[in-house]
Amino acid sequence: MTAVAAGSRTHIWIRLCAVSDLEVERGRAALIGSTQIALFLLRDGALHAVSNLDPYSGANVISRGIVGTRADAPTIASPMYKHVFDLRTGICLDPQGKEPAHLRVWPVARRGEDLCIRWEE
Repeated sequence: MTAVAAGSRTHIWIRLCAVSDLEVERGRAALIGSTQIALFLLRDGALHAVSNLDPYSGANVISRGIVGTRADAPTIASPMYKHVFDLRTGICLDPQGKEPAHLRVWPVARRGEDLCIRWEE
């Protein structure tokens, strides 16, 4: 872990798993405190970390969603109501007539063989 002060908040980098623990285009869930995080490894080697909580259903299921793309955006479709989210921004690309919602996104870093996320304290 590395701590960096930014204003009144401290950011730390937390190791979540080895990159080799992930399967390409298959989500994995991680837990930090009471926060569930969905982790994704894409075919091009890109890593993404988003909230595992589906904002439309309230269920922690995003890690079980279907990975895809919309134009150049890597996406995850929730297994509950099939809402599609951009993995880079967390924005819902298809709210299906509901109020716009989004997934929280964490910055990800590959440190050697480890996947780390930046966490605010």
